[in-house]
Amino acid sequence: MNKITLQNTLPRVFAGRTDICSDTWQQDVVFERGHLYLVEAASGTGKSSLCSYLIGYRNDYEGDILFDERNIKSMKMWEWTLLRQHSLSYLFQELRLFPELTAWENVEVKNQLTNHKTKAEIEAWFDRLGIADRRTTRVAQMSFGQQQRVAFMRALCQPFDFILADEPVSHLDDDNSRIMGELLMEEANRQGAGIIVTSIGHHMDLPYEKTFRL
Repeated sequence: MNKITLQNTLPRVFAGRTDICSDTWQQDVVFERGHLYLVEAASGTGKSSLCSYLIGYRNDYEGDILFDERNIKSMKMWEWTLLRQHSLSYLFQELRLFPELTAWENVEVKNQLTNHKTKAEIEAWFDRLGIADRRTTRVAQMSFGQQQRVAFMRALCQPFDFILADEPVSHLDDDNSRIMGELLMEEANRQGAGIIVTSIGHHMDLPYEKTFRL
């Protein structure tokens, strides 16, 4: 997949409103593979809705969303499954980790499905992100910032044309945010992938080529 296009897209919950002032909603917007984008949003402006639309979890919107030239509303579930395996990676704002599993097991659950990374590569990520000593700790016993780093590593354990990171560093300090940004850039550059980061404030300091405001 080389581009994602929004054509006059608007959440249905906003339909009929005349006060929409947005770079994204009711606009023609194109996200291209290999480029970096930041979507900034105030609370309640539809950031989570946009993420849900792009990953195919919801379709309660007006207008169109295209993957290349394909309208995503016409896609079948098996097509979404393949896209999420090979073209789209998503770092959830709410993380969606398995609390009863260890940090390592949460990452391995994904990697065992994809065989995308070696054990040594994942161990190096744990080291760089400062949680090597927490690999065998159950996620339920980790802070939210530590859990964010686990979910981030899991999101990198697959091939992707685009990676969507929804408020990925909301609970991280500047040093860990910087390291996460470095890892994200390394993996995206390796795959020639596009990056779409959402934020309501604190965000990764990356060389974004365009910023959209919801």
